[in-house]
Amino acid sequence: MTEIVTAGIDIGSGCVKTVLFRVNGDHVEWLDKETARIRNRDPFQLADEIYDAMLKRAGLARSEVAYAASTGDAEALRFATGHFYSMTTHGRGAVFLNPDARAVLDIGALNGRAIKVDGSGKVLSYKMTSQCASGSGQFLENIARYLGIAQDEIGTLSQAADNPEKVSSICAVLAETDVINMVSRGISASNILKGIHVSMAARLAKLLKSIGARDGMVQMTGGLALDVGLVDALGEALAQEKVSLVAASHPDAIYAGAIGAALWGAFRHEKLSRLEVLAA
Repeated sequence: MTEIVTAGIDIGSGCVKTVLFRVNGDHVEWLDKETARIRNRDPFQLADEIYDAMLKRAGLARSEVAYAASTGDAEALRFATGHFYSMTTHGRGAVFLNPDARAVLDIGALNGRAIKVDGSGKVLSYKMTSQCASGSGQFLENIARYLGIAQDEIGTLSQAADNPEKVSSICAVLAETDVINMVSRGISASNILKGIHVSMAARLAKLLKSIGARDGMVQMTGGLALDVGLVDALGEALAQEKVSLVAASHPDAIYAGAIGAALWGAFRHEKLSRLEVLAA
């Protein structure tokens, strides 16, 4: 395989993530990465902007990228060479970040999903949470806003809890109502957040069991993978479910989908190049 540059662009519900790799066989060099919150902006225009900014920092033109792979909600991205289903990209990206991972827990802005993978990142089975589940990044962001705290404070505040108040509802609207009642009863933000994490983690642990993931390493991906309070609560929930799974996070976990897209893009480019040679 000749050396190529490949890119991954992942448009999620809350963020756009881009990565840039130089690939030569099994050797992968990470050149750059960027993420941006969508908020009220056009996600496709935002993807264009941060993609060009990333290439500029790397000193590359678009024409020098052999394969720009999109994933997530980026199927209609104009400059993409091809598109990959997000389940496969998160599986491949998780194994890139953690070669020991045999399960992936992707928790984004709107839902969560458990994915069982093999050593190459190939998806073996998966299951998603329901659309109404109060186990998403958007739900936690709404709660943080109501409590008057920053999102990056959620994890550490949860870890400081001494008497967590569990939220039992799986409906985000009802769960938010529960939180409002807790605040009126004088329950601390730490105990509210820990209770939410415990409730989320219990459902996520059952989700992992439902796909047959019962031992080994589970790599967390998506926006909530860096929530240390949720990671801790998941570890506790897995122990209660009596499974030998170990939850792991990674500083670049939010880029897992984009990483997987870039790597699958390199693989597809190699296959297409071989077919062209055979045809010639």
